[in-house]
Amino acid sequence: MPLIDTHCHLDFPDFDEDRNQLLQNCRELGIRQLIIPGVCQKDWQRVINMADNESCLFPALGIHPCFVEEHGESSLELLKSFLFNQPRVLAVGETGLDFFIKDYNESRQRFFFEQQVETAKVAARPLILHVRKAHDQVSSTLKKTGFNHRGIVHCYSGSYQQASRYLDLGFKLGIGGVITYPRSTRLHKIVRDLPLDSFVLETDAPDIPPFGKEKQRNSPESLTRIFDSFTEFRKESKSKVMDTLLDNTISLFPELKE
Repeated sequence: MPLIDTHCHLDFPDFDEDRNQLLQNCRELGIRQLIIPGVCQKDWQRVINMADNESCLFPALGIHPCFVEEHGESSLELLKSFLFNQPRVLAVGETGLDFFIKDYNESRQRFFFEQQVETAKVAARPLILHVRKAHDQVSSTLKKTGFNHRGIVHCYSGSYQQASRYLDLGFKLGIGGVITYPRSTRLHKIVRDLPLDSFVLETDAPDIPPFGKEKQRNSPESLTRIFDSFTEFRKESKSKVMDTLLDNTISLFPELKE
């Protein structure tokens, strides 16, 4: 079962006690590669070091919208430096806009997001997007800036119409543990109705555990369950779904081709 986890925070302290065992379990399950997005400047070197020591791990680096208050313009300069000096960094992210959190600073979020979009353009890297309650604003920014290096809308939560706009911009929709929840009917319909080449899979571990595992630490091992749930909403065979999801991911990140 060749699967790629396009969004897993394996660098978080939640995994310090059993990280190596989890990676071995992933290999046995057929989860062949994992993308590890950095979310803060203080995490970037750790993510890079971890990926340097494990060939199945690939870093992405970004400033998460929930943590923009911790960063300044020097962080943006450091991000550029990493992108131009670390060839294994696959993407800029996770970055985006989050208007769901309490007391969010819209102007500051927009500044850091727009700067990271421009950085991704210059570095010719895809984006890994975190978006909550701001899909229209994010897609508008991408269109306005002429960004054409594609990417992933992580943990997609928008409407069918908003999804279509992202697809028109060359993005894929990241589908994770939310799909396993019976109440996620809007997401189920999106997965059912959009073309199969619209999607990639992710876990967002240690967050967003599958249904029945609420309040437990999520793990990249849950990718197999997410895959099984995803196939329930598709008419294609499991092998066709698997092959297409793999192709979708490699189309964004050719470095993952074996």
